[in-house]
Amino acid sequence: MQSRLFINKLFHDYYSSEDCEVVAPRIIEKREFGFISFDNVMMRHKAFANQNELRNFLKEFVPFDAYYSCAYYGDPKAEMDKKGWLGADLIFDIDADHIPTPCDKVHDYWTCGACGFSGKGIAPDKCPICGKEKFEVNTWPCEVCLQSAKEETIKVLDMLMNDFGFSDKETHVFFSGHRGYHVHVENEAVQMLDTVARKEIVDYCSGLGFNFFFHGLDEKYQEESPTLHAQPSDFGWRKRLTLGLQHFIQKAEEDDLKKIGLKSNVSNAILRNKERVLKFWSDGKAFGRVKGVSVESWRKIIEYVVKLESAKIDTVVTTDVHRLIRLADTLHGKTGLKKVEFPASAIDSFDPFKDAVVFKSGEVKVHVSDAPSFRIGDETFGPYKNQEAELPTAAAVLLVCKNRAEVIS
Repeated sequence: MQSRLFINKLFHDYYSSEDCEVVAPRIIEKREFGFISFDNVMMRHKAFANQNELRNFLKEFVPFDAYYSCAYYGDPKAEMDKKGWLGADLIFDIDADHIPTPCDKVHDYWTCGACGFSGKGIAPDKCPICGKEKFEVNTWPCEVCLQSAKEETIKVLDMLMNDFGFSDKETHVFFSGHRGYHVHVENEAVQMLDTVARKEIVDYCSGLGFNFFFHGLDEKYQEESPTLHAQPSDFGWRKRLTLGLQHFIQKAEEDDLKKIGLKSNVSNAILRNKERVLKFWSDGKAFGRVKGVSVESWRKIIEYVVKLESAKIDTVVTTDVHRLIRLADTLHGKTGLKKVEFPASAIDSFDPFKDAVVFKSGEVKVHVSDAPSFRIGDETFGPYKNQEAELPTAAAVLLVCKNRAEVIS
């Protein structure tokens, strides 16, 4: 209880302060808003006429989490079937939860909701003890996970801007406040797209349904097959695949090739002829014949490179034309960090552990049950295991919000 009150007061102070500059989404009067209270109750079907109304509500209500609809409605306060859908922005959610990383076995854990059995890493489909399928999952926003999410976000931005032609003015990039990034496309051309059309965009970004024939590999495997050489005028998956294959082959070692299912003799043939293979591509000869390397082997390599070059996104979010997405400049209840917008051109330099930190003064004494090493600003903390620590407020808030620590009076 004391920890919850501590977080509530800090959130209240933030939403009441001049530092809180929550900017309303465009056409605010046609958006639905939703809020989760500190009692874990969801409030939906809220609407606001302007930014001042929204800010005043945040001050009074003090949400644990705040959301708004990607959709525009004739009557956003009505029940779903009576709202009158007018269109929706195109939203991408890139979250570390959807990106395999080796560190989840170190900092993530799960607990069976039925019997209480727990374990590290990704939760199983069923509890190994009681067979139930409901788990309480506690993930951690580590730097490796967030860097992986950033790399996937860069892929999404490349596709949206260079393949689909959206400008940086209509493509908005945000740190989510937790373990990933959001990309919003606000453009009249996408507003009326239905779920099926958005699924086509998802498939493109995910590389789903990739057709090898159109990119230089057919069953005949002839040197006269279509070229795979990227020209300066090329764009889209043709260029992405070409450059991805070249990069993979240049860096590939025997273990890399075995990992994708190639036998030792095939791997050795590719490695022995690496320069020849790269020359084939630079000369525009696509998959020139290499002794010992079959069309099926090239197909496996292409499938692997397509996975590397595809963007790992939450497909449900993009296809959902009624989705609620976190409101910019509000605090994330699982970290105390802020959802922050920044220019797409600045994504490489964006540092969530500096640029999304709100609570920058004071210290708090906490008892930490279990936490990995982590950074806030330029200072690193932990790891901790059943110990007390006096920490800067932002570090303490992160631990408390992640249920890794309790405030000590």
